[in-house]
Amino acid sequence: MHMRRKPRTRKPSHVSVRSGQVEFVKVGTDAWRWRDVYRWLLGLRWPQFAAFVASLYIGLNLFFAALYSFQQNSIAGSTGGHRFFDCFFFSVQTLATVGYGHMYPQTLYGHIVSTVEIMTGVFLLAVMTGLIFVRFSRPLARVVFSRSIVVAPLNGKPTLMVRIGNENHHSMVEAEFRIMFSRDEPLIEGGDFRYFYALKLHFDHLTVFPAALTLRHEIDEQSPLYGATLESLEAARALFFVSVVGIDPVIAAAVQTQKDYTWRDLRFGERFVEIYSQHGDGKLTVDYGRIHDTEPAAL
Repeated sequence: MHMRRKPRTRKPSHVSVRSGQVEFVKVGTDAWRWRDVYRWLLGLRWPQFAAFVASLYIGLNLFFAALYSFQQNSIAGSTGGHRFFDCFFFSVQTLATVGYGHMYPQTLYGHIVSTVEIMTGVFLLAVMTGLIFVRFSRPLARVVFSRSIVVAPLNGKPTLMVRIGNENHHSMVEAEFRIMFSRDEPLIEGGDFRYFYALKLHFDHLTVFPAALTLRHEIDEQSPLYGATLESLEAARALFFVSVVGIDPVIAAAVQTQKDYTWRDLRFGERFVEIYSQHGDGKLTVDYGRIHDTEPAAL
């Protein structure tokens, strides 16, 4: 009599992905792949990356120190009272291929473990060198976004505005700007559906982006924001996504950055204060300290 095996049920997995202020939890997908380790390491902040490297380095040396300790006489020149510490510091020398000469493997077991550790050290050094190089050479957009979005009259028409500033010490070239608007809208069949709209800007491309500017979308009859209020945007769970893509001329590489806003970040009846001041010698002063400041403006 043959018994039918029960099919293996795949354990439910979930992956948490944060996009700005919104966190998405992906259910039923592969929780982890080895290739994701590379992206995860590049995504760490420098203090986190340094802590990871230090933890990995100390952990490897503790592991090999324990292996050396399994055989008492595997290392020559070690002291009897602090044998594990001698094994640990011998592992540090071996992993870095330093070899001061005071301690050395003297048994076949010790030579085998030290050979494996040297190969591990060479591999680890190559990987860490590559990761550090990529982290240093990766270009950053360094664009600051205003903390809020404002809606105020511009040339007599209600206009949605977002201020952005280039914090690099050189201009960004071939810069492209986009504002995406998203909200829930009711369906005839019932329920809500998430709609996305690309807001038309007064300009969406600049050959040179040296300092600070304001992105503007006129709220006319064709705008998806026409007639919207703070209450209606709250009910529709409105989101705004602002992106900047350009080229860093110093390293000739593309850079990009983005920021998202919710309905809570929207300010009706406010406008950004002036941050430019002109001097007689043709220079323009840009006050980045006031890039987030707003002032009342009657709608």
